[in-house]
Amino acid sequence: MDWAALIAWIITAAGGFFLLTIWLRGGGMQQADRGRIRAPFILTHFALAAIGLVLWIVYVANGSDALAWIAFVILLVVALIGFGMLSIWLKQRRGGVAAAETTGAPERQFPPAVVGLHGILAATTLVLVFLAAIGVGT
Repeated sequence: MDWAALIAWIITAAGGFFLLTIWLRGGGMQQADRGRIRAPFILTHFALAAIGLVLWIVYVANGSDALAWIAFVILLVVALIGFGMLSIWLKQRRGGVAAAETTGAPERQFPPAVVGLHGILAATTLVLVFLAAIGVGT
């Protein structure tokens, strides 16, 4: 289970990094308008996900139960932030935010398939990390 979670996390991270690249190239760091994914939100999501992944790699290497639970809690926070960003993105796509306010938002360039796959893989990763933390598959 540990390795399955690690592989899922790495693939999820790759998709997230792809989305982050689109956001940065589109000028995401300069935006502050209402209805857009702001820099502190997306950068915190990215940083915590990276920290959690590093902790999970260390856990896989040494088997510390404490590290598994710390990584899980961090991943849970990452997921909550991700749901917040998904909510903003969906409002933009559905027209819940005035089009004039989000016309230049870089997250409007996110491919829906990548967003969906990233979310599905993230949920899968969360479940696999939890199962590994409680000892399933060991």
